[in-house]
Amino acid sequence: MSDHPYRILIADDDEDIVDFVSTYLVDESYETVCAYDGEETLQRFAEAERANSPADRIHLVLLDVAMPRVDGFEICRRIRKDSSVPIIMLTARAEDVDKIVGLELGADDYVCKPFNPRELLARVRAVLRRSYAQDSAPDSADDVIAHGHISLDASRREARVDGELAELTAKEFDLLQFLMRNPGRVFSRPQLIDRVWGADYYVGSRTVDVHVRRLREQVEREPSEPEYIKTIWGVGYKFADE
Repeated sequence: MSDHPYRILIADDDEDIVDFVSTYLVDESYETVCAYDGEETLQRFAEAERANSPADRIHLVLLDVAMPRVDGFEICRRIRKDSSVPIIMLTARAEDVDKIVGLELGADDYVCKPFNPRELLARVRAVLRRSYAQDSAPDSADDVIAHGHISLDASRREARVDGELAELTAKEFDLLQFLMRNPGRVFSRPQLIDRVWGADYYVGSRTVDVHVRRLREQVEREPSEPEYIKTIWGVGYKFADE
């Protein structure tokens, strides 16, 4: 990824916001693709996914919730059916329920309008770093972790269950990797937020619960009776001992 700029799809029906964010990101050496309604957003993303070169694909989506024709939640759901591309939701509504819905659908982060462009840039950099920083790293034994039917390759950012690729978001992968690297250790929700999301992320404990539930649906044979990602009632979560 280091030999070409990241391409960011900016989707918002407010042309002034799109132009402002695009100009700001281009000044920071990113490439941008712009869309102004839901159907155009899906079309632009699909076109990029069909590109022969990885450099022409979308590496992150900045997605407004209140999009005409197809809203941001539905766009997120459709993208998540086939892609783990990082998604940052943009919204003028700060209600927790909207954030939870976005996270449940697979969004990686949330930014409320009006936003400081420096904050948006910091979140873009953080999500890209977590999603792609290891793409060019050489393989090593430490990159591969395996517990039972779950295996994780950090250098390729891939998780497999019984040999089949699991479709995880960037944050779900980060959470699984952290837990698998620390089997048997119990972490509270605030500790997981600090270790996985980072101190610059403003998320609540509910965010951790949503990601744990989604992870279980992807990697556990019986999500309602998890074998690996255990709940320690009154404390937090742990990955089962080896």
